[in-house]
Amino acid sequence: MAGNEDRRAVRTKGNLKKALLALLKEKDLLDITITEVAQLAGCNRVTFYSHYKDLQALLSAIVDDYLEGLVDNFRRSFKNQKSIAANDVDRQLPIFEFIYENQFIFSLILKGVVLPGSQNQFCESLVKVSGTELELKEKSVVEIPVLNYFSTYGSLGFFLYWAMGDFKEPPEVMAKKLAYLQGKMFVEAKVRT
Repeated sequence: MAGNEDRRAVRTKGNLKKALLALLKEKDLLDITITEVAQLAGCNRVTFYSHYKDLQALLSAIVDDYLEGLVDNFRRSFKNQKSIAANDVDRQLPIFEFIYENQFIFSLILKGVVLPGSQNQFCESLVKVSGTELELKEKSVVEIPVLNYFSTYGSLGFFLYWAMGDFKEPPEVMAKKLAYLQGKMFVEAKVRT
């Protein structure tokens, strides 16, 4: 019986997330009510409050889900490899494809307007992975954490540029451009085992 309740809770949370995203496509967060979200999700306000404190908490949970997916795609880009070249387009591509497939939510995250701090969350999720699972092969006069933050937050500007242009360029083109830029900063990184 507890398993059914857990599945029901997961399904309800998923429905609430989908409902909020659907409403955000129509209007600003400040113009959306909890009642609207709950009704669209097929539940009531009490059910909403049993899962989330407010709409910000729900939006934060949505962002967390998508950033987790982003990290999974980042890891996929170097899975089963011993080292990766900075200018390897295939390494960049999974991230760009994931963002492209989820343009709406990543537009909100990258622009940082709806959920303050989401840009930092975006960067910190990538910094954490690259800082713990990758290391430079060559020596650097710049400390590795500094280079990691510079590269990641610089990439934020790159992704933001893409979002501001409504993702018009395909993921392959953007991955090639970022690979070129990163290839100018370092040559190769090795994957920690």
